[in-house]
Amino acid sequence: MTGRRWSGGGRGFPRTARVNELLREIIADALEAIDDDRLELLTITGVEVDRDLRRAVVYYDSLRGEEGDPVVLEALGAHRVRLQASINRQAHLRRTPELSFRPDPAVRSGERIDELLRGIHRAGEPGEPGGQGDHER
Repeated sequence: MTGRRWSGGGRGFPRTARVNELLREIIADALEAIDDDRLELLTITGVEVDRDLRRAVVYYDSLRGEEGDPVVLEALGAHRVRLQASINRQAHLRRTPELSFRPDPAVRSGERIDELLRGIHRAGEPGEPGGQGDHER
């Protein structure tokens, strides 16, 4: 028998990555069951759990944008215990992590880049300040 070493995880990626995805699915499903208008148009984009499973950061995005963050954070905070109870029931973990919520910085950065690119594109159009044909005036 030649050389493959057993790494302990049978699926080829770290345990925390599997737990992160499991928690993301459980939280997203639990949020669908909660009837709260403040949580409409909300997407759970990712979860990062500590190695010791004591804490987890839940990243979200909402079509309400940055202006809606205070309302969304208040609603998620109000339902945090219920979400943790769902995790406790569905995931067989040593501990149920304490959840905290943050807007997804990657999504927000992407939106800012898109906005900048649209601005550059508009500036390049004829008739716009700084656009083509502006130098002919």
